[in-house]
Amino acid sequence: MTRPQSRIEPDAQNVSRGFRTALFVVYGVFAVSATARALVQSIRNFSEAPLAFSLSIFAALTYVAIAVLLMKKVPHWTAIVSLVGVELVGVLGVGLLSYVKPEWFPKATVWSHFGEGYGYVPLVLPLVAGISVLVARHRESRRASLP
Repeated sequence: MTRPQSRIEPDAQNVSRGFRTALFVVYGVFAVSATARALVQSIRNFSEAPLAFSLSIFAALTYVAIAVLLMKKVPHWTAIVSLVGVELVGVLGVGLLSYVKPEWFPKATVWSHFGEGYGYVPLVLPLVAGISVLVARHRESRRASLP
């Protein structure tokens, strides 16, 4: 026996909201940790690795922006997808460059070596976030088209 449509949708909404909350927590932790690290590195040793530390500040701001957007009652999916795309390009670009041009990254950053210092979470996080946001957008558009 199948459940009525009205019972399935709230469950899907709760799972989606719960996953969005989990993403918010992870992005919030990364926002705080990346911001703290970037600020300390920049204040103490900016002249030693200006590119690396500037990109570290950019990464931190990206995490902060995504966390704030995930916190909104009605999320701005387009902005989140865009920022997650920027995050993915950043971690892939910095990750690759930190191997190819290690002299550009004499000090580790959150995205160096694809987030190695953070257990590769910076590499996996935008993939998981991107997929979950696209699924949530699809569910919302499907829900909006239901009679």
